[in-house]
Parts: sequence; structure tokens; C-alpha cells
Amino acid sequence: MADLLWDDVSCFFDPDLMGSLPDVRVPNASVEDWQAILDLVSERGWKFQYSEGETVLPVPRAETVLSRPADAECPDLRVWPTADVLAIFRFHADDEIDFDVGLRELQGQERLDVFCGFLREIGRRLGKPVLMDPESDYGHPVLGFDVEADRVVLLADRQVR
Repeated sequence: MADLLWDDVSCFFDPDLMGSLPDVRVPNASVEDWQAILDLVSERGWKFQYSEGETVLPVPRAETVLSRPADAECPDLRVWPTADVLAIFRFHADDEIDFDVGLRELQGQERLDVFCGFLREIGRRLGKPVLMDPESDYGHPVLGFDVEADRVVLLADRQVR
């Protein structure tokens, strides 16, 4: 059974309401959590690409990425859980795992199921919530993986148009 039903949450996937790149995050993270994400990507066989600026590189250990000089360019890790769904992880800080998803790629029940499955995989691996905030509205999650419920749940009231 689906975690969320498209008809119930489609408003939270509307780029005009949410911004096209909502922020997805795991608060209270650690370097070990970042490494667990890197390991998960490899173990699941998801397609990925790590880059620093325009340079594509092999994925280093999390502690190496997170200990870069303050003036270094922020690296990113592009992960495709399926061919047409992309998550871009940005290594801004060691205490929060931060990634973007494109809402235009997450339209309909099938893609919503892929996205929820991705959040579940991350949340289960880390044993932590994975939250989605509207773009530029940090700290106001609309949905996320709930550790106790072991599923993705709605965290905000459905918006009426």
C-alpha cells in the first residue's frame, strides 16, 4: 500500500505553490550518517554522480568531503533512484543531510511512490526523520518519513486552492 495517495498530496507537489526545488533534509545528522547515505547509494545500485564544481570525481569518504576548506566549492552527489527521478545531495554541513528534488519529476502516483520509497530507505537506514520543506520555507515540513510509523506521512494541512 502507498504511503501517500497522489490525490491527497498533489498540492504539495505543485511547483507554483511549493517552488520547483523543495528542500529535503535529515536534521541532527552526523558525519557517520552522511557516510551511511553514501553506503546506501552504493548498496542499492542507484545511478549516481559526485562532482566538485564541474569536475566529476569518484565518491570520497564523507569525512573527507565534509572537512574540505571553508572556501572550497560545495560538492554535490546526484542520485537517481529511478531513471527519471533525481535527488541532489549538497554537502553544506555535517549536522544536516540536505538534498533537493525536482517537483516536475514527481508528478503522479507512480513517481510519488518512488519518492516515498527513497525517503523510507534513507529514514530506515539512519533511524531518523526525513523532512520536505517548501522551497525557501525552511523549518516548515509538509511531509516526511516518520520513524515510529515507519512510513512517509503528511505533516501539514492540505492546501485548498
